[in-house]
Amino acid sequence: MSDAVIVDAVRTPVGKRNGRLSGWHAVDLAAQPLRALVERNDLDPSLVEDVVLGCTMTVGEQAMNIGRNAALAAGFPDTVPGTTVDRQCGSAQQAVHFAAQAVLAGAMDVVVAGGVEAMSRVPIGSTTAHGPGDAYGPTLHDRYDLVHQGLCAEEIARRWSITREEMDRYALRSHELAARATAEGRFDRELVPVATRRAEVADRVAVAGTDQGDPAGEGPLAHDEGVRGSSTYETLAGLAPCFVEGGSVTAASSSQISDGAAAVLVMSEERASALGLTPRARFHTFAVAANDPVIMLTAPIPATSMVLAKSKLSLDDIDLVEINEAFASVVLAWEKEHHPDMSKVNVNGGAIAIGHPTGCSGARLLATLLCEMERTGARYGLQTMCEGGGQANATVIERLG
Repeated sequence: MSDAVIVDAVRTPVGKRNGRLSGWHAVDLAAQPLRALVERNDLDPSLVEDVVLGCTMTVGEQAMNIGRNAALAAGFPDTVPGTTVDRQCGSAQQAVHFAAQAVLAGAMDVVVAGGVEAMSRVPIGSTTAHGPGDAYGPTLHDRYDLVHQGLCAEEIARRWSITREEMDRYALRSHELAARATAEGRFDRELVPVATRRAEVADRVAVAGTDQGDPAGEGPLAHDEGVRGSSTYETLAGLAPCFVEGGSVTAASSSQISDGAAAVLVMSEERASALGLTPRARFHTFAVAANDPVIMLTAPIPATSMVLAKSKLSLDDIDLVEINEAFASVVLAWEKEHHPDMSKVNVNGGAIAIGHPTGCSGARLLATLLCEMERTGARYGLQTMCEGGGQANATVIERLG
């Protein structure tokens, strides 16, 4: 059986809600890292056997199979198929799993996987806000009292005895580490600068009949827009709770609503060698777990246990961890259960500072993990993230070279 390897992983900068990427149609935004992958690796796109993209709000501008549409917008030949995956916040990580599993099965040799979310234009909740009917149905409602994720984050803090101060200090850590990583150029290899396209400017350009260039005249966005290196603990501690009166979860200890796209070039080791491409890492182990859909955000705990058991590795063997910062309480509960060395965890910040374009984040985390493993000489990296419905993916990769 051939190894499934990562040849390259790229992403756009993550834009703030209504920020410098807010005018990008999701299809065109997703096309940016797809195009960058083939250009950076001098790859004939006709060799791509499938494009698998994650997206959570598949409605409006993100409907009608954005995986296929983005491939066409990227200039891939008509003969390259594409599909779209929805595992909520883990959609892109699941897309990468599907791509790697197709290679491991011997069914394909070259697959592009990733994800996109233009949350400024297709707000979270759009799939249920305007359509007919209820997404869950009466039987599920009879079985579970499903609640908003913000309430889940509050409940996690309560059950694991996580204090407001712990969450605020963790949020501050995220911004400080992301600001340092940006200043030191740690994200440079994974980033594809993208022209500024604000929503109001894009609308005027669309009326004029063109959608090219940088109509805002601000130059390309080459860094993550949400990072606030000047944050202080006192500032964060002064914010009001945003989900429950008298609660402990604030906007600062929650992931940011964002725009972004990312893509990963997955190949069989043999095809990469035949094309003269050098694999950067191999997929070592996959897991997907599920638990209580009401509290919803704690499945990274069993997913981590599952992937470590399958890999026959311990957490001490893992050199770097990327766990998605959906909320600070999610990461801190995971820490209390697994007792990791936190100096190995989210060392360049996370979604609290960088942002969380939901359908994209799984591939964004993988790109960041891969580049940091190369920078530090790490051998094993672990990625995991909570997902709507009480699920989580976990991935172990091994650096090559």
